[in-house]
Amino acid sequence: MSTWVIVLVKDFDSAKQRLGPALDPARRRALARRNATRAIRAAAAGERRLVVAGSADAAALASELGAEVLVEPRQEGQNVAAQRGIGYAIESGASAVLLLSSDLPLVTKKAVRELLDSASRLAPPVVVAAPAVGRGGTNALYLHPPRAIGMHFGADSLAAFKREAQSKDVRFVMHRAPAMALDLDEPADLARLRRAV
Repeated sequence: MSTWVIVLVKDFDSAKQRLGPALDPARRRALARRNATRAIRAAAAGERRLVVAGSADAAALASELGAEVLVEPRQEGQNVAAQRGIGYAIESGASAVLLLSSDLPLVTKKAVRELLDSASRLAPPVVVAAPAVGRGGTNALYLHPPRAIGMHFGADSLAAFKREAQSKDVRFVMHRAPAMALDLDEPADLARLRRAV
């Protein structure tokens, strides 16, 4: 079985807009780049890793870190980026994919490997989701097969993924991992990060 880890990386200049009250543009950009670096390195836990890059800068970072790169022709949101990455992986022989947010300041290669190991023991069709702390979001999503369900990243995505999986008789499993629980979207998340490190 070929499992790909797909990291979704936005353009660093437009990332983290909701952190505006706490961080100036230069610090937001640096934070987005640092988090993306961490996620791309953690994605090496998979057999192959692909970065769907929202800019040439993000693509260059991914290449420097040894990942395959798919540059988006235009940024159309996380769900479109995820679909592009899934399509590329399927064409290259992927039988399962793990979609990974690039906004996870605590993610590690070990945490990604643990999710992949536990997911690989489940018979397909299966979806495994790593929930975000608060807001009902999803920070990592394992799909076997890769198009087991559609994309619903955004507000309350966890419930939307679960609903669709249940409607299609696809097994839905929650994977709770502290290293994947925190994403940086709002100023309150920065306070959570300070408490965690």
